[in-house]
Amino acid sequence: MPGGSVISLNAVDSSLSSLKNCQSYINTGMDIASNVAFDLVKNLNDTEEVNAMENVMLEYARMDRQLNHYMQAVEATVNQIKQDIPEIIPDLKELVKEKFTALESRNSDSDLQRHEKYKHFKEQLKDMKKQLGLQTDADEAIEHIDEDITVTQSQMKFLCPITQMEMKRPVRNKVCGHAYEEEAILKMIQRQEQKKKKARCPKIGCVHSDVKRSDLVPDEALKRRIDSQNKQSRSTL
Repeated sequence: MPGGSVISLNAVDSSLSSLKNCQSYINTGMDIASNVAFDLVKNLNDTEEVNAMENVMLEYARMDRQLNHYMQAVEATVNQIKQDIPEIIPDLKELVKEKFTALESRNSDSDLQRHEKYKHFKEQLKDMKKQLGLQTDADEAIEHIDEDITVTQSQMKFLCPITQMEMKRPVRNKVCGHAYEEEAILKMIQRQEQKKKKARCPKIGCVHSDVKRSDLVPDEALKRRIDSQNKQSRSTL
């Protein structure tokens, strides 16, 4: 590998190290938001302000998830280059973007709820309210509603954006990261080809306007999640 390529990768490793330092700032921010929320509960019981701190915690959790995904994309790209040892280094920015987009496409609100620091914060907040006699029936009802919403949002990710039915053979678009039922997306591409037009990604809000067969890959991880959810639902019934 040419010397310039080695220097390029060394620069990437250095940047990656700097990104990891950013996580300490996120952790500090979450600690501060937690302490502010606990003080509000203890001294003022200002529900509106406490809720605002919860939203701050969720925003920090979102930032942490995004940072983790970006670092994973960079690390995967660097490892790929080091393993393949190409004579000419490809466009690292595009490779990272592709991997980052694929990771981000699998995001859900339930991911943030499961963030370690956020979960710990919610548990401490709940215990503090109980100790101070501030936990109400409404709070418990809201917790149950939140759990139901989380389940519903997770199930929504299993629906094909074309058929609006649960996917049986999901494929994922390598370009934009969205998933579809294999048969449905192939038929859509075929229909557009017959009209001499490009197939636009059917996911609402997606700007990718040229879906190709070669961009589609089987999403075995998503299929396992769907099968697992169905198995769990059958056992519950």
